[in-house]
Amino acid sequence: MRPVSPSRRTVLAATAAAGAATAGTAKAATATAEEPGAGAHPPATAQPPDRELRALLREIDPARIEATVRTLVSFGTRHTLSAQDDPARGIGAARDWILAQLRSYAATSGGRMTAELQSYVQEPAPRIPTATRITNVLATLRGSVTPERVYVVSGHYDSRVTDVMDATSDAPGADDDASGVAVAMELARVMAGRRPASTIVFAAVAGEEQGLYGAAYMASSFKAAGTDVQAMFTNDIVGASRADDGTRDPYTIRLFAEGVPTSETPEQAATRRSVGGENDSPSRQLARFVRDTADNPATGMRVRVVYRRDRYRRGGDHIPFLEQGYAAARFTEPAEDFAHQHQDVRVEDGKQYGDLPEFCDFPFVARVARVNAAALWTLAQAPGAPREARILTAALTNSTQLVWARGVEPDLAGYEVVWRETTAAEWTHVIPVGDVTSHEVDLSKDNVFFGVRAVNRTGRRSPVSFPSPQA
Repeated sequence: MRPVSPSRRTVLAATAAAGAATAGTAKAATATAEEPGAGAHPPATAQPPDRELRALLREIDPARIEATVRTLVSFGTRHTLSAQDDPARGIGAARDWILAQLRSYAATSGGRMTAELQSYVQEPAPRIPTATRITNVLATLRGSVTPERVYVVSGHYDSRVTDVMDATSDAPGADDDASGVAVAMELARVMAGRRPASTIVFAAVAGEEQGLYGAAYMASSFKAAGTDVQAMFTNDIVGASRADDGTRDPYTIRLFAEGVPTSETPEQAATRRSVGGENDSPSRQLARFVRDTADNPATGMRVRVVYRRDRYRRGGDHIPFLEQGYAAARFTEPAEDFAHQHQDVRVEDGKQYGDLPEFCDFPFVARVARVNAAALWTLAQAPGAPREARILTAALTNSTQLVWARGVEPDLAGYEVVWRETTAAEWTHVIPVGDVTSHEVDLSKDNVFFGVRAVNRTGRRSPVSFPSPQA
């Protein structure tokens, strides 16, 4: 029997009402723009944090984050080409300290978390003049229900000065990127004693400044092993809320998300463009999910999604994951102060310059960590995004038939169809459809965009899957 759908008149009336509500809240949203977490009107797909997540977010500690950043800075330099066997200075000392910390967190996990080194020898290459061992430090918290589903969060622990080949000068790297490492480590600490349904990997990677080498090795290793990495976040330059003109924006974090996936073939990319799906890649659905779960007063942050892979002339550790076909995105501070990044430590006019801890805003970093935590924990506890989502195009009608494969999660409760106008950035409407694998909506597929998301018995929702056309 054909599922009951809302009438076209009902659906379009709801669209008008939603538009009026959005317009009505615009003034209020502007008036509260300086308040933490007081962003724009929340999307229809928003997921407020439950009691469990709120408790987790409260445990994130700015003082611990600051201590992590200052300890990493104390190693003098963490350049990829610096000493690997000096116990006090260089990248090797930093590596060993990170591993010891992650192992101490793992000791509280009841055997669910493990910490290890992931190493390989990088042969000579651009910015690598001689064969060099690149080592990532990983903590893996194994899922209790669907451990085969994996989510990754990272920061890079290597640092540099202006001359990217200078491996001996002090390179504190507080903002770039001890701040991101501190986020990943703090999440490992607060989640170690918990039981996520799916697996979470907390990573501190090396070789970023020399060419994303550590992240590339990690991503290719996951791919070679057939690991189902459903999302990856890198935190790179998340330490400061001050721009280069001195202005501050302490309640906003940028999230960069690419459109047409890097890994798609020309034919796949052409199909995506033909149906208007450039703005509906897995990475952009991931970015919408972050907004749904982390742009709220519980994190104290607004998530500013930027529809680009990364900033001009630069790139982060999410890119190798994109190249392997994984959904990935980059967190970075709202406006960078370039005078402090990658600069040699120096004193001018009585002021000290360089990428130093004094430049960091540690309450801001803690809020960034809460954004990551809200998204990661919800991803790990929710069902996976629906697979094999298709929009049937053979019948030329003014209704839309959607199909998808049922998930394997034991607590799966059903599915929701979401839709929005083609000009809208966020999903604006949600239609509960139950535990089915197809649904017909009384709206034309030519006029709006559709998606499908899964729901479990506790009410947690997956990221949205954008359907591919099927004749």
